[in-house]
Amino acid sequence: MAKLAAEAGLSRAPFAKRFARLVGQPPLAYLTWWRMTTAARLLKTTDAPLRSVAAQVGYTSEYAFAHTFKRAHGTPPGTYRRKG
Repeated sequence: MAKLAAEAGLSRAPFAKRFARLVGQPPLAYLTWWRMTTAARLLKTTDAPLRSVAAQVGYTSEYAFAHTFKRAHGTPPGTYRRKG
């Protein structure tokens, strides 16, 4: 986030405040939402292994990805894919 703030010419706190005001959620919450939305699409439209989907949306740990996905969608990624 520091890099984005610098690009915007702001320090981190003012950047986070402005981002939240304009987008409706803090930067890291938005990033998580975007990653999980992208992951859901990939699970529905590809046969890529979960570790590959996790990597494509920025996770180095398949466990962390699965935990976050379940929190976001209410079901583990494998189950989400099968219910497709």
